[in-house]
Amino acid sequence: MNAIRRVFGLVWILLGLAAGYFLVVLQSFALFEKGGMDNVVPAIIYSFILAPLLTGGMVIFGIYALQNEYQR
Repeated sequence: MNAIRRVFGLVWILLGLAAGYFLVVLQSFALFEKGGMDNVVPAIIYSFILAPLLTGGMVIFGIYALQNEYQR
């Protein structure tokens, strides 16, 4: 069971980093390039609110899983 937790901890870390990359590079940059307030506001929300929350939360969860913090 501990091996599975460690593997999934690594998976969560990689998913968190992928989510941050997806939100910032693929979503936000495309919206910034389009211009206009209808596109800039969601781009700012993606870049400065959602990306750090999602990435940070998933990476911290993965680190805890790697360190066996969820063991009883």
